[in-house]
Amino acid sequence: MNRIDARFSELKAQRRTGLIPFVTAGDPLPEATPALMHALVEAGADVIELGVPFSDPMADGPVIQHASERALAKQVGLAMILGWVREFRRRDENTPIVLMGYMNPVEIHGAERFAREAVEAGVDGVLLVDCPIEEAQAAAPLREAGLRQILLAAPTTDGARLARICDAAAGFLYYVSFAGITGADRIHLDDVRARVAQVREQAKVPVAVGFGIRDAASAQAIGAFADAVVIGSALVERLAGAATESEVCTRARDFLMPIRAALDVEKSEEA
Repeated sequence: MNRIDARFSELKAQRRTGLIPFVTAGDPLPEATPALMHALVEAGADVIELGVPFSDPMADGPVIQHASERALAKQVGLAMILGWVREFRRRDENTPIVLMGYMNPVEIHGAERFAREAVEAGVDGVLLVDCPIEEAQAAAPLREAGLRQILLAAPTTDGARLARICDAAAGFLYYVSFAGITGADRIHLDDVRARVAQVREQAKVPVAVGFGIRDAASAQAIGAFADAVVIGSALVERLAGAATESEVCTRARDFLMPIRAALDVEKSEEA
């Protein structure tokens, strides 16, 4: 069983909400990336979403854009990132890792080669922002190699397209809480709750909610009705400027632990 599937099975059995932190690979310190990943797990991460730096992002807001720019300036690329995943796997064989990014680096690397090397390194899934369900064939080599392609749905996704996405979703379905870029703060909780209920009725996999979740309170509010929450920009912002590996890890743990604690509060009966 893929690690993503196994982890969500565990979470369901334990009646717990999954916590999925996003960090940009190589930022703030490239050499600290494996240690940062371990720190996230120690603080309660269930899945790690590892961002692949890209020069022309479409969904990322200023915080993650700047993190990508800093990582690219330090020559961070796919080969380096897969090496960090391999290093992480020496101590952690269980925590699922999802690479989040765009098709261009995958195409330059070669889809078949990337898929083979990613699986060998210990990657479990990919979230490719610019590879929607209509162009899923482009990512076929990744799925054939055993990687889960994480698909996105949004408030603007119409009924017919949502049904198609839910039917094809693997690992988990990532629901974007609002139409916009990462890092904004405009969640309308009632709207998100109603929409997630619709998605969960159709989806064959767990539903994770991301965008606009910034702290323990917002994570707990969303976690009351979602299978998992994704938190990225606020964490990336907290890590920015850390000067040592120890500082990177301390900032990550201090940020994530209160969120984990908030999510572990028993869900309401309506969930």
